[in-house]
Amino acid sequence: MKKYIGLDKSHEGITILSLKRPSAANALSTPLLKEMQETLKDLAYDASCRVLIICGEGEKVFCAGADLKERAEMNHTEVRKTVSLIKETINQLDNIPKPVIAAMNGSALGGGLELALACDFRITSSSGKYGLPETSLAIIPGGGGTQRLPLLIGKAKAKELIFTARKINGKEAVDLGIAEYVENSENVLNKALELAAEITRNGPVAVSAAKTAINGGVDTGLSAGLVMEEKCYEATISTEDRLEGLKAFKEKRTPIYTGK
Repeated sequence: MKKYIGLDKSHEGITILSLKRPSAANALSTPLLKEMQETLKDLAYDASCRVLIICGEGEKVFCAGADLKERAEMNHTEVRKTVSLIKETINQLDNIPKPVIAAMNGSALGGGLELALACDFRITSSSGKYGLPETSLAIIPGGGGTQRLPLLIGKAKAKELIFTARKINGKEAVDLGIAEYVENSENVLNKALELAAEITRNGPVAVSAAKTAINGGVDTGLSAGLVMEEKCYEATISTEDRLEGLKAFKEKRTPIYTGK
């Protein structure tokens, strides 16, 4: 039984991973990060998990980022190790072969937003605040924010947000391209479940292959990206799901995909 990470598998094909430190604004403490790494490792191989949703317990904060109270007690070496642990965990999330939705039912700042940036989709709360304010603490984003944010919104706008340590609201995050949807806080998870349900109707091997092709090819140039796409397409040809899709189309019925 994990203390800081919760799992809900009551929705078919969908796993909800919750950060369970509401009294500490779901901050990324060392114990939480280690539990999250173990959980993500298991989910990567869990066929019942076709889509992963990440949310935070409580009503106001998705994740406040690094645990600054814990950080204040650390020496320089311990700080470096903790920053590395945060980066490793976020990279692990980025590389999981499942679609991941960040259901940000509240604010996400610093490492909390960096966690969300590693997801495939982000849903913000209309009452939440979002940003990478590390420069106001005389540091910089250390969990991939300086790299992932420019990929989403462009280099100049990312520099503006990071250099100024500005915090924006949920609608502004959508307008800038940081998130796909903004909802009232109480509706964020429902919107994530709605999107996840759309995805789970499709072939899980194909969805995973599409994620690999997009993530692996988007920064390599068109020629290399097309080679990546071809390899990923090849992985779907021999699957039972592909044949089921053709059969269901011919029979004018909804396909039943098994991930095989």
